Amino acid sequence: MPQRPVQDGLFTDDHLIGSHCGACSRHHFPAAAICPYCGASEVTRVALSDTGTLWGWTAVTAPPPGYQGDVPFGFGVVELPEGIRVITRVEEADPRQLSFGMPVRFATAPLHTDEEGTTVVTYTFVPAGAA
Repeated sequence: MPQRPVQDGLFTDDHLIGSHCGACSRHHFPAAAICPYCGASEVTRVALSDTGTLWGWTAVTAPPPGYQGDVPFGFGVVELPEGIRVITRVEEADPRQLSFGMPVRFATAPLHTDEEGTTVVTYTFVPAGAA
């Protein structure tokens, strides 16, 4: 079955795509042509780390407006080694199974099937010990 990302340029099968600023040396996500921290245009697209730590989380039990995927799902903030925090889907929907500082790793997950029969895929993070 064909697949496509929920939005082009956010991720590959292996990692998130961010930017690194040559002027202030900070990373950011999503990738942008201008650094959101210092305004410099000396930015380079980079692969971000595929591991991080869970910083905050909740469960989404009612579908947000326009959302076509299944509920419940986990939603949280993951801190990457680059020093940025990414708002992301979390594949563990039970908040009791998650903890502050828990190691997590990047993954992709099917979100829904569009009108043409293509599976729309999003990025997510899973507990590092999960299969």
